[in-house]
Amino acid sequence: MRTVLIVDAANVMGSRPDGWWRDRLGAAGRLRDALAGLGPVSFGGEEPAEAEIVLVVEGAARSLPAIEGVTVVSAPGSGDDTITDQVGAFGDPDGDPPVRYVVVTADRGLRARVQARGAEAVGPRTLLGLLG
Repeated sequence: MRTVLIVDAANVMGSRPDGWWRDRLGAAGRLRDALAGLGPVSFGGEEPAEAEIVLVVEGAARSLPAIEGVTVVSAPGSGDDTITDQVGAFGDPDGDPPVRYVVVTADRGLRARVQARGAEAVGPRTLLGLLG
């Protein structure tokens, strides 16, 4: 099974009061770089596996380029809408082979939207724990 990890950059950055708001592009770049070195991940107790990583950025971070290992998607409008649209963009959760989507966000409304599309949702703390 393929795993696609979709990261709500603004939400993850906003979960740590480290001054990210003074340089949103720089903070998004640091998050992207950390994600590139993530390695195999495990959510829910399954065997760790490589994940395709999608970082959704908005606002001042829209010019952030992708790097090897991390696809960067710039939200043309609402970041939540773009994140929701990414669920299914890499294949069908019920297809053959199935695609497992894991969305990283603390936004309850967004969690409900992506779960309705067949994705799992985890909070920023889970991802930050994996990043060390």
